[in-house]
Amino acid sequence: MQRLTPVVKNLLIINVVFFLMQQIFTGIHFTEMVSLWKFGSANFAPYQFMTYMFAHGGFMHILFNMLGLVFLGPLLEQFWGPKRFLIFYLVTGIGAGVLYNGIEYYQVSQVQSAVDMYIANPDPEAFNRLVVENIESANPAIYDFIDAYAKNPDNDRLEAQSVAYAKQLYNETFNFGSMLGASGAIYGILMAFGLLFPNTELMLLFPPIPIKAKYLVLILGAIALYSGLNRAGGDNTAHFAHLGGMVFAFFMIQIWKNDRNKFY
Repeated sequence: MQRLTPVVKNLLIINVVFFLMQQIFTGIHFTEMVSLWKFGSANFAPYQFMTYMFAHGGFMHILFNMLGLVFLGPLLEQFWGPKRFLIFYLVTGIGAGVLYNGIEYYQVSQVQSAVDMYIANPDPEAFNRLVVENIESANPAIYDFIDAYAKNPDNDRLEAQSVAYAKQLYNETFNFGSMLGASGAIYGILMAFGLLFPNTELMLLFPPIPIKAKYLVLILGAIALYSGLNRAGGDNTAHFAHLGGMVFAFFMIQIWKNDRNKFY
């Protein structure tokens, strides 16, 4: 604790307090309140762009994020000073949430367009395409319904049921899933470290090998981009939030490099 700088220490404390509150206040759905929900969701509130980065999904989630904060944060705080480091941390965290939520909203809008098109012209083939293209892990019962609908395409009851399924798909996509965690800000710290101290060697935990900061940033950025564009079924990691933290960090550092106050 002696090596921790003031802002890093306070951020660590806030994250731990939030995590403990998540474990204690389960009855009032504290985690759902502070997590970041999609734009337009009934659960969304603007303050969540700030609170989501202090909540976590489990012990390992907060552990690895706080390790990143403790290992790299003090060096940046000493380099920039407490005020500038805090601004950087909050902006990259909020920026990560904005980028992630914007992409999620676009994807939900695509689903809404597909659902609207289906409701306007329902038929078995179109319903099958709607399910295949927009549901990663569908309930097996839905495929039984598709088979029944395909065998009876003129059945009004099955058509009405397919429209109800389509509306349910949109509602579940729109209101399901929230984001939480400090990862966006931590990835921003990694990006800053890679830009400011590119040749500094960092020791990975898994595997325990040294790697220069600039290469680690490139690798993590590539992984975040690829994983976000090719998201596998069941993957609940907010890859675009990681990428968003890095993007906002990059632009902030470029702006600060040209700052008349000459912080570099």
